Amino acid sequence: MKRTALAASAALLLAPLTACGGSAAAGGDGSTVTVTVGYQSKTINTVTAGTLLRSLGYFEKQLNSLGDGRTYKVDWQDYATGAPITAQMTAGKIDIGSMGDFPLLINAARGKQLGRPTHLVSVTGYNLRGGLNTIVTAPGSKLASLKDLKGKKVSTSVGSAADGTLVRALQRAGIDPNDGVEKLNQQPAVGASALTAGSADALSQFVAWPGLLTYQGKAKALYDGAQLNLPTFHGVTAREDFAEDRPAVLGAFLKAQAQATDYLNTHPVAAAEKVAEATGLPAEVVYLYNGAHGISTFDPAVKPQLVSALKQDVSVLKAAKLTGDVDVDSFVDDQYVKKALGASYEKQLAATPPAAASEVWPKGAQETRTFKSPAELLGYLATHPDGFRAAYVPDATTGTLWFADKAVWVADGEKLLPFVAPATAQAYADGHDGARVITYADALERAT
Repeated sequence: MKRTALAASAALLLAPLTACGGSAAAGGDGSTVTVTVGYQSKTINTVTAGTLLRSLGYFEKQLNSLGDGRTYKVDWQDYATGAPITAQMTAGKIDIGSMGDFPLLINAARGKQLGRPTHLVSVTGYNLRGGLNTIVTAPGSKLASLKDLKGKKVSTSVGSAADGTLVRALQRAGIDPNDGVEKLNQQPAVGASALTAGSADALSQFVAWPGLLTYQGKAKALYDGAQLNLPTFHGVTAREDFAEDRPAVLGAFLKAQAQATDYLNTHPVAAAEKVAEATGLPAEVVYLYNGAHGISTFDPAVKPQLVSALKQDVSVLKAAKLTGDVDVDSFVDDQYVKKALGASYEKQLAATPPAAASEVWPKGAQETRTFKSPAELLGYLATHPDGFRAAYVPDATTGTLWFADKAVWVADGEKLLPFVAPATAQAYADGHDGARVITYADALERAT
């Protein structure tokens, strides 16, 4: 996309709202209060504030336990991206929303611009290296590295975290993100169709699209966002007036989010099944991101490194003319989640992601099996060729989990090393005498 198209996108995002009147969403006659929650069911790193939370009913239970004499109703509104949630929030029609880091900044800028300030109040899923976003190409594509994208058509959603990954990755590859590629500003589903139809050469998107298309055999990874080594995350934003008027309700939401997080972390397979049932996504894809060793880590604490990353994201949005300056420090407000979590907040603030591990989901099992190495996992797969639903391995350099049969494998002596993207696999092979890229079938044979 050229600069004129970017400017047009910015104008669309920042145009004055024309929504008809209406009072704040958390309204009522004093005895009945409706709380409106905007979420993205298929952006599965927000499930603890959306899809999973809704299916578990924890928010409703927390509201019913407030004991203030009011009857509470929750209006769950599902959207494909964060932009419409922001539009509804600044119109006073959504009280609480969840979205990715770049949309959160637009949410902050939009709220301030229209005199409807919002605040980041908690975090849902995050990856400290940036692995939540991936650039993929068609299965038969000859593109092997980012440098091959020069002059090509790349689909993404302008203003999203996936677009931010694309911009930064292209810059590191020495390609101008505005003029070096033809950027197609498309919704994720449209971009996926464009890639399949051949009208886009590559697709840069957020969860769960890269994993879904790869699982379906409709795409293969070209670039692992974790190569940037910059945190990406999704979070919860609330309208300032709502938080101030109904702090107990927001507190109930955050307590419920913490409960949903505990459920996901202690029952990752069951959680993946619930999300799959609600969204229509394959449970195997949900688990890739949200599983015990998945690409995403879940806890509600607003970690300093995530706030720092948010500040670095501002420059990308400014360059795209999607926002001006954003006061991140005033946007972040963790007082409500601190109160909701109490003594456990500091513990969660200090929590670190689980160590990467190779993992198999056996058929009919409610638990997965972990292995000490990718080679051990391959040995299991070779002797149980029809006994598993999915197998996952962590990238040897970034730790990003990927499907074992979709990974790029390198043989280095006795070691079998998986990589998400071909360029990183080849870079490793080039840097180690005797190492070479091999097929998945060859890796399976070597493991036995």
